[in-house]
Amino acid sequence: MLDKTKLNDFPVINRAYNSVFQPRKLSIGLVLPIEAYAVGAEPTMDAHLETAKLAEELGFSALWLRDVPFNVPSFGDAGQMFDPFVYLGTLAAVTTEIALGTASIILPLRHPAHVAKAAATADVLSGGRLLLGVASGDRPEEYPALDMSFADRGERFRDSFDYIRAVAESYPRHESGQGILSGGIDMLPKPVGGQIPMLITGGSQQSPEWIAGSGDGWMTYPRDIASQARIVDEYQRRIADGGGPAKPVMQSLYVDVLDDADAQPRPIHLGFQSNLSFLEQYLFQLQDIGINHVALNLRFNQANIEKTLRRLAGELLPAFRS
Repeated sequence: MLDKTKLNDFPVINRAYNSVFQPRKLSIGLVLPIEAYAVGAEPTMDAHLETAKLAEELGFSALWLRDVPFNVPSFGDAGQMFDPFVYLGTLAAVTTEIALGTASIILPLRHPAHVAKAAATADVLSGGRLLLGVASGDRPEEYPALDMSFADRGERFRDSFDYIRAVAESYPRHESGQGILSGGIDMLPKPVGGQIPMLITGGSQQSPEWIAGSGDGWMTYPRDIASQARIVDEYQRRIADGGGPAKPVMQSLYVDVLDDADAQPRPIHLGFQSNLSFLEQYLFQLQDIGINHVALNLRFNQANIEKTLRRLAGELLPAFRS
């Protein structure tokens, strides 16, 4: 296994990147909407801004939005329903410290110029609090609705990624299937840290080497600890083999937090139901294997959401603060 004690500091990019991601440490964020709702149901979004502000006040490190252009019934999840970039602007106006992330923007369904402009705007308006998760998309039904091909989404993802990188420079020169930048025009505003921190989700139809070399970090999914340790180690080793500095790894996790201290954990969709003690032990294990951030999703939580947030903040967050 890669020696985690030898990892260098992560690159300096913006406030969000360097507060949420720190080597050998784990921070905890929340997936929006922060409410419980059943599979196939639409979230109410009741008091959603108040809940987001409460999350910041309680000390959670990040809020994460999804990009779901269409509600596809077979997937059973409409996300937070609001357009992620419009919502980012609103959240930037009502919060001051918490990082604002996307998990993730579907690059093949948007022109990269629009993504780059919106992302840089959100980054500037929030004072460097944007984390741009990007993905190739996994809902085939959305593609014909936008007259896009599902089969070649990997190539368009890669072209879009490179385009967004290019327009962070002044008067860029770049040519791809997404367009030609001749060097005679510029895109404003520029990101706060000179570039948008871009986190690649899953495989995104790319090679592991490209993912390790191109992104500023990696978003992955829950696995058993042994498998996750191996996958994180392989990711960091590919980065080291390419001569680059270490980069952060984050994962999502659905949780249903029980009050019963004696309750036995049981699996749920992409996560588990458990008491707080089991969750804490699991997160410590993730920290030990090199996971730097976990985005908790309370969609299936049975207890009152505000009560659960306050319990997590009071009993769990202090264990993972610097």
